[in-house]
Amino acid sequence: MKKIDKKFFWLILSFVVVGLIAVADVSAPQALNAYGDKFFLLRQQVVWAAIGVVALIITMNIHYSFWEKVATPFFFLSVFFLLIVLLPHLSFAALGARRWISIGSFNFQPSELVKLSLAMYLAKIATKNKGPAAYFVPLVIVTGLIMLQPDLGTTLVVATIGLSQIFISGMNLSYFFGALVAGALGTIGLILASPYRRDRLLTFFETTSDPLGKGYHIRQILLALGSGGIFGVGLGASRQKYLFLPEASTDSIFAVIAEELGLIGSVVIIFLYAYLFVKGVRIAKRAPDKFSKILAIGIVAWISGQAFLNIASMVSFTPLTGIPLPFLSYGGTSLVMILSACGILLNISKYETYENAKH
Repeated sequence: MKKIDKKFFWLILSFVVVGLIAVADVSAPQALNAYGDKFFLLRQQVVWAAIGVVALIITMNIHYSFWEKVATPFFFLSVFFLLIVLLPHLSFAALGARRWISIGSFNFQPSELVKLSLAMYLAKIATKNKGPAAYFVPLVIVTGLIMLQPDLGTTLVVATIGLSQIFISGMNLSYFFGALVAGALGTIGLILASPYRRDRLLTFFETTSDPLGKGYHIRQILLALGSGGIFGVGLGASRQKYLFLPEASTDSIFAVIAEELGLIGSVVIIFLYAYLFVKGVRIAKRAPDKFSKILAIGIVAWISGQAFLNIASMVSFTPLTGIPLPFLSYGGTSLVMILSACGILLNISKYETYENAKH
């Protein structure tokens, strides 16, 4: 056994700091307009970041095998919360989706909880050498419940977690590719069946159409990206964050970063995510057993896949998905769960085997 991967640890803390700076910068106009206090959202994010760092330290010091023992009850608890969120009198809706459970002044998203619980549960299933149904049934249940909210972006992230773990688990590839095709066809069907999602897809192909209506969001994103140029307009000098760009502090925060820091700053952010992916895959490759390996892959697929989908939608490579950028977007549940998962990755890094470390 050795110490944790210190480079990965400092990378995570760097992301947290950059995220707080980004939220402090971008959220001020939105917070002032909605709450009369430009620091309102920042104060909330600082509290969540502190809770997240504590969770990181705790999970970093819990042996990863503990999560195999609690994986099943944790997974079913998270599924229960996904059911609760669909009940109007026990949850609340915003932006056309019912994703949050409210307990007094405390709100959280069960879909963020299920990302980690599913990764743990499928990692445990992989150690039991069970058949394809043991993998696909829980994945279909979870993605189906999330789609009922509805939340296509999170569904894609959860599917990325599950399919990545299934692929690495050693299952017959015919089942894997069959599921991939079925998932792609299902996604297309869900998009075409929903007027809202269908409009987003059509807007993706015709970005300049209806600039003040359906195409407004992506047009404002592209204006932010174009305004940034190579070097950016300067930290804090964004114009788009002044209520021109929808969801500036959450889903669209990368667009404001690109506007203020330009192409160079954007590339640095993308490089940091790429470095996180490489370090995470390396931890998974050196993991001491099958459970830790599959769990690590699930966590890496979650964070990297979500970052890719968010940034890809910002640069108009994919349609808008409506998911936060890991570490950087405003959002408490997302930040705490991601930091908790990173703590588990760090704990796994402490127990890498000598044989795996040689390769």
